[in-house]
Formats: sequence, C-alpha cells, structure tokens
Amino acid sequence: MRHGPGMTLELIARCDQRVPRYTSYPTAPHFKPDITAETYAAWLAELAPDQPVSLYLHVPFCAELCLYCGCNTAVTRSYKAVAAYVDCLEREIELVTKHLPGRMDVSHIHWGGGTPTIVSPEDLERISSRLGSAFAIRPDAEIAVEIDPRTITLAHVEALAASGLNRASLGVQDFDPRVQETIKRIQSFEQTAQVAGWLRQAGVKGLNLDLMYGLPFQTSGSVIRSVDLALRLGPDRIALFGYAHVPWMKRHQALLPEEALPGAVARVEQREAASAAILEAGYVQIGIDHFAKPDDPMALRQKDGRLHRNFQGYTTDEATALIGFGTSAIGSLPQGYVQNAPTTVAYREAVMSGRLPVIRGAALTDDDRLRRGIIERLMCDFEVELDEIAREFGSSPTAFASEIEAVDALARDGLVTRDGLTIAVPEESRALVRNVCAVFDRYLESGAQRHSRAL
Repeated sequence: MRHGPGMTLELIARCDQRVPRYTSYPTAPHFKPDITAETYAAWLAELAPDQPVSLYLHVPFCAELCLYCGCNTAVTRSYKAVAAYVDCLEREIELVTKHLPGRMDVSHIHWGGGTPTIVSPEDLERISSRLGSAFAIRPDAEIAVEIDPRTITLAHVEALAASGLNRASLGVQDFDPRVQETIKRIQSFEQTAQVAGWLRQAGVKGLNLDLMYGLPFQTSGSVIRSVDLALRLGPDRIALFGYAHVPWMKRHQALLPEEALPGAVARVEQREAASAAILEAGYVQIGIDHFAKPDDPMALRQKDGRLHRNFQGYTTDEATALIGFGTSAIGSLPQGYVQNAPTTVAYREAVMSGRLPVIRGAALTDDDRLRRGIIERLMCDFEVELDEIAREFGSSPTAFASEIEAVDALARDGLVTRDGLTIAVPEESRALVRNVCAVFDRYLESGAQRHSRAL
C-alpha cells in the first residue's frame, strides 16, 4: 500500500515525527528571558526609518472554546474584559511608537486571535484610527483579519471595510455536523456564505478559507465534502492545516475522543484527497498547506521565488520588521525575535505601568540567519542551493558537512534529492519538507515535544 509515489506505510510511520512548523527560526520554544523590554526598545530605535514595517495585533478572546484550538485565547462572555484589552492595545501602540526612529510606513496589518471580531465595531475603528495616526499606512497595504463567521455581524464588516480591510480569513475547519459537534464548533455553510457575501458587498476583495484535516471522525470522504462546499464560495486562497493534538499543552484538547482521531496513514489520505480536490478546481499549491488562484499575488510570488514565511504562515510580505501587539504576540526584527507576556493579566500590568510587555525572545546570530534562510527557501520553494545561500550570508557550505550526510540519508528514503550542493524536495514528498528543514535546525532536540506531527 502506497500513499503518493514514495510514501510507503513504513516511511509514513518513521517520518511522522514532531517537528516545528518553521514560521520562525529559532522557533518559539527556544526564546530566552534575557531578551527584555529594554532590548526591544533598543531594537525598535535601530530600525531603518525608510523601510516599511508590518503590524500584527493579537486578540486573545473568544465567545466559546473550540476543542481543537491551539491558539492563545480565553473565553469571555462579558465585553468588559475586551474593552479593557482595547485600552491596553492603544497604550502599547503609544509605547512602541515612542521608541521608533520616526513615523514608519506600514505594508501589512494582520488581526489574529482568538477572535479579533469579538472587538466591537466601534473599538475596531478606534484601534484602526490609532494605527493610522501612529504609522503611515501605505495605500497598497494589505489589511487582513481572521473571522469567526458564527459571531461576526454586518456592523463589524462595515467597520472593518471603512478602516481599509482588503483581506479576510474565514475559519471553517469542517462542515460535517458530527465533526462540528465533537469539536464544539457548530457552523453551517449558510452562515459562512452569508459572511462571505457581506465581505464582498463591502468591497473586501481578498477571501481566504481555513480548513483542517485530522480531526475526530473525519474521513477522506467528509473532508472532500467540506472542500466542495468551501469551493462554492470562490475563495482566493485556501489554507489546509493538519490538526495538532497536543493535550499536554492545551488541556481542553483532552476532551476530544482520542480513539476517533485519524492515524498517520488516514491523515495522509485526507490531506491528499483534499489537496487533489482543490487542485482540480484550478488552484495552485503554495508551500505545504496553502492554495491560491493562479493570478493571486501569493501564487505569483511563489512562481518568482519571492514567497516568504512568518508567524501567520506563507506571506507576500517583504517587510524586514514585524511588530506584534497584544498578549503573547511575537515580533520579528532584523536583530531577533521578541514575545509579549503570555497572559493578559501580565500584559495589562506591563503596558498600563508604561512598560513594553516583552518577556523573552532570541537575538539572531549569523549562523541563525543563514539557517533561517535555508529553511525558508525549503519551506517556500522546496529547493535550496547551499553554496549560493552560504555566499549570501558570508559563509561556506563546508560548514554543513554533517547536515549533507543527514540529507543523503533522507535521499535514500526518497524524501529529498541532492545534486552537488542543490537540495530539492520532490513533489511526492513535499508533505514531509519539515523533516528536511529539521536537518538544519541546531535547536531541535530540546523542546521537540512542543511541536506538532509532520503529517
């Protein structure tokens, strides 16, 4: 029995290990507390004033908890906590801009969570206005928000559109009633279609849908049915994520029936079935878990070798600095990574006391930058030329003798090919590209249990 050329049952079992998603390098489990608010303040001041930045705003609240969720969020049924949090966001924006070298241009804004649209329409406009005062938001900036179709209102859509929203990601996961009941996320197709219609009527042109495989009671057939329904909405992009079951980190996941979770082989089958259905509908695959229409900017960037990867996944964003706002938000600057306090209580205490809420991070070494470059190209292009990228970072490919040996071992399994110093992941093995990236990860052994499975 084979699952795609080269994907044997034995290979699936052996390669379904815990590896990072590589939205950063080093990855978050390796951030250290020696990166402080003072470090962050200095890094902000050193940013090039003529270079654009990207902004990420994290809203750590939901109206109810979905049992599959791996996000940093909490349930609140009172708007009082959300309103207080909006005050904190406004205060943090003020604190950050005080340390910048000037009024910076912004090329991307992303609202994530949690459920960003738990924030009232009035408060969404308030924060958007505050950002517009603090930064020079470019006319062509991508402004995106993650949406829960079950709770958003038309007033939210109108407020976001008035604030410049031009891309929305609708969380779907799965349309199957049994799966929805199990994961505690009841969401009809009609509900989702209504929100998509509101967005288009408001002039929001970019529509993404988020789907998931590997959930309890999912089958290849049910996943395909969800894909077919999603395609009816004509999204520009589709994200197809594998459910990460980490109940030792997210205790609510322990409420899911483990006996109903698909095994590694079933997960591969679901992924392949869903991918085939999306590709047949005319989309092109972007990296390991995204799909886009052929004329979408993400597809064009991938074709040109200019696709990037950050904490939101695959992106067209070329800014060298990403400033994160909110509880647990991670920022990426040329000097390294910073992360805010992971609890809203600690975050609020810091910003309301006039302190940047950063509690940990990682200062990048030259070796980190080189390895990050290798990993990003593998994740985005499925190919990297070690000699070329080593020269780019002022290094030599001879530094990777042991990694090349490990690559050759993977090549014997068909996961990768090597022609001199050119490493490529063949199409049939691309689902396992994270295993290839892991070869170049010097930090992987510690913290491995915090990562999701490869398949």
